[in-house]
Amino acid sequence: MRETVSTDEAPAAVGAYSQGTVTDDLVFTAGQIPMTPEGDLLNEAAVDVQTEQALQNVKGVLEAADSSLEDALKLTVYLDDIEDFETMNTTYETFFEGDPPARSAVAVADLPAGVRVEVEAIAAR
Repeated sequence: MRETVSTDEAPAAVGAYSQGTVTDDLVFTAGQIPMTPEGDLLNEAAVDVQTEQALQNVKGVLEAADSSLEDALKLTVYLDDIEDFETMNTTYETFFEGDPPARSAVAVADLPAGVRVEVEAIAAR
């Protein structure tokens, strides 16, 4: 059975998608961009600031699904410029103590709303 996740701790979905979904013991988040839960888009901010906000949003969705970043199994980070990898990674590391989850980081041609970073996660609960 699939459940939809909805929380005020991340930006509201603005299309035909949910902030996250849960099935049995897995949580899947939608891609989270650097937008505050109040709807302020941080597309002009530095990559480290954008990364932090995107991960805060992922954290909010996971916690709304009775999970956490500590339960994350796999994250995917999308960057609009692979040259931002090191900066993103420095901020990313601050969210994970001990053994971090598996991760892919890929460069893409374009991201929604002109942002530089988008992050999605799969976690246990």
